[in-house]
Amino acid sequence: MQMGLVGLGKMGGNMRERLREAGHTIIGYDTDPELSDTESLEAMVERIDREPQVVWVMVPDRVVDPVIDELAGLLGEGDVIIDGGNSRWTHDAPRARKLAERGIEYLDCGVSGGVWGITQGYALMVGGDDATVAKAQPIFDSLKPAGEFGFVHAGEHGAGHFAKMVHNGIEYAIMQAYAEGWELLEAAGHVRSVRETFNSWREGSVIKSWLLDLAVNALNEDEHLDRLAGYAEDSGEGRWTVEAALDLAVPVPAISNALFARFTSRQDESPAMRMIAAMRNQFGGHTVRDVAAGPEHVEAAPGEEPAHPGEQ
Repeated sequence: MQMGLVGLGKMGGNMRERLREAGHTIIGYDTDPELSDTESLEAMVERIDREPQVVWVMVPDRVVDPVIDELAGLLGEGDVIIDGGNSRWTHDAPRARKLAERGIEYLDCGVSGGVWGITQGYALMVGGDDATVAKAQPIFDSLKPAGEFGFVHAGEHGAGHFAKMVHNGIEYAIMQAYAEGWELLEAAGHVRSVRETFNSWREGSVIKSWLLDLAVNALNEDEHLDRLAGYAEDSGEGRWTVEAALDLAVPVPAISNALFARFTSRQDESPAMRMIAAMRNQFGGHTVRDVAAGPEHVEAAPGEEPAHPGEQ
């Protein structure tokens, strides 16, 4: 299958390589000419010589609409635009209606997998019409992990990004629980090895998970996380999850508290937030604050491959 791919950063660039390895023809465009296969969006679309023309957009939420507006002037009846970024789900139905006026079809796709997705596959949550999903199914099949799980057609427009938003909210709460447990173990003087305690939970424990594997990876690199500042950013999805819960009158105390804990980390140095920052860096390559570097953001490379990469 042929497809255009807009946005070739950490996620988009790895997705391009995974799809090419699966035999697809992927024409990528990025504003960074060192990453891009073409000099413009128009040139990218011109190189997609099969119908329907399918373009996957993998850019930050703030620039999705300008990119889609430009693509709408280049694509035609029956073509497909997929927004695979962490976009706000409330934007999806209006985008779909606007594109439908031109005969262009639209899918929203939540994507999880971080920097490991290139080899382990990506968890995909898709919103949109059945017929449109079918047009892009070969792409989804190649991006998802091997095996039965990892892909869901979650529902109508907006369902994919809504599912990914909730996924990230759950992620916030799980990471916070690991981080608080780690801080408590570190504070207990009679626990001789916190790292090995975490490591022991990776098999035979009801709390084993990929995030736990990544936490151990971080501890293997810096046993007490002394090199990290206790500062953790929040991406928009955590806030959006809490806002959606308020709108729907659904109590989400664990997710809410995890979000507020990240706000707290920006006021006072927090040992637990060092673990949150470490896990975020491990799965997504997110920037961290190095204590030695002062307030500057220093991006560290993820550690070894986790033992259970399929558990996402």
